[in-house]
Amino acid sequence: GRTIGLFFVVGDLNQMLHFSSDAVSPSVFLSQTPEMDSTIDSHAKKEFVSVWVQDPQLHKEDFWHMYFDYDICLHTNSMCFCKKRSSVRRRYSEFVWLRQRLRNNALLIHLPKLPPANPFFSLNNVYHVTQRMQGLQKFLEEVLQIPLLLSDSCLHLFLQSQLSITSIDACVQGRTRYTVAQAMQCGASNPCFPIEESKSCRNSDW
Repeated sequence: GRTIGLFFVVGDLNQMLHFSSDAVSPSVFLSQTPEMDSTIDSHAKKEFVSVWVQDPQLHKEDFWHMYFDYDICLHTNSMCFCKKRSSVRRRYSEFVWLRQRLRNNALLIHLPKLPPANPFFSLNNVYHVTQRMQGLQKFLEEVLQIPLLLSDSCLHLFLQSQLSITSIDACVQGRTRYTVAQAMQCGASNPCFPIEESKSCRNSDW
């Protein structure tokens, strides 16, 4: 059978938690920490999927609307993934969308839970932000342990493409001029991508 290893690295919160008033474009895979290097080296000879949720960043849409997003770093040698390393930024409401899509596509599977939406969630509360980040990581770790979900196109595009959730929906339904495979291979600035409607689909929740 296939063995999948999943690893959890949080790091120093004082270094990870920083605030930005401008939207930050998705970046390449961040520099690995010594913990990441050690984990990867020790599992180099067997199939693994390593995922980290880190680097919370605050974005201001206007005076009243702000939200955090988080960097999802993935490293794997699994043949289930087109990219062996990837990094993409997602926010909480996009994780909610992902769980709903996974539930719709796999009705008989018991899905892991997301950290609950907290009506008292404070953008200025380091504990709240850290707890949510750790909960999102735990959710992804558990999802990636379910073999059936590893064939879900929504999951792969969520983890390894820069597409908005609106564009992911359109892509998996065949309503785009690019295929899922092309979306996985192209970068966010590649001409095969349409102009993203990211602001319109990122205006709810934190």
